[in-house]
Formats: sequence, C-alpha cells, structure tokens
Amino acid sequence: MSKRETPMTEGFWLSQTHGLFISEFPLVQAAADRGVRRVDGLILPDEPHGRGKWRDYASLTGRRVIIVQAKVGRMKMSLMGQALFSARLALACGVASVRSILLCQKPDAALLPLLKPFREVEVWLSDPTNPSICKRITD
Repeated sequence: MSKRETPMTEGFWLSQTHGLFISEFPLVQAAADRGVRRVDGLILPDEPHGRGKWRDYASLTGRRVIIVQAKVGRMKMSLMGQALFSARLALACGVASVRSILLCQKPDAALLPLLKPFREVEVWLSDPTNPSICKRITD
C-alpha cells in the first residue's frame, strides 16, 4: 500500500467501523504454486478496537471480516477485481461473513453499474483532502 492509500484505508476504519485493524493482511501465503495475496486493510469488527498484526490472526475461520482495497484517484477495473476476488478468497478461507470495501476518490460511471450483481462489494469514496470523510455510493 502506498503512502497515499494508507490514510484512506485507516480513515475508513476510524470513521466507519469499529474493531481491530490489520494493514496489508495476507489472505493467501506465497507457495510454489501461488503468490501472496494481500488486502490493503482487514477489519475484524468483533474484536476490540485497535491495531493488530496479521501473525496474531493467521486463521480467519468463522470470523466476520471487512476487507478494504484502496486506490487513489478514479475507480479502475483492477481495483474492482481486487475487491471482488478478495471477498471470494476470504470466503474460501472459511470466514463467517465478508464485506468488501472498494475505496477510491472518484467513481467511474461506466464501471459502477457492473458491480451491481456483486452484493459483497461496496463502493466508498474517500475525500481527497480529508481521508476520514468517506461516503458510500452503492446501495
């Protein structure tokens, strides 16, 4: 995650949710047949508010999770894929439920309607001048 995306992800966590925040959580560990797959932020809403380390939460089985994938600027197809497939990977890891947050600064009118069938992905906008101000734009 970049220096510009970290404030967005943390701003979403602090302003919109509660629970434990873990930055750069690896949903999938690297192996001979796969690469590591990290999410920009993982929030465990049933844990006490604070920051955590992924090594302390290696298993997500049975947990409710919120995944945040963030990019500065306008929504892009690559960010859509990250948000959608991160949610699918989390389900494959055995989570009880997942919310996947696609966090950007501007929507894309051509791409936004394509996410409608994927209810697990929520599109949120982060204010470029104040990352703690986030607004959901999908219902």
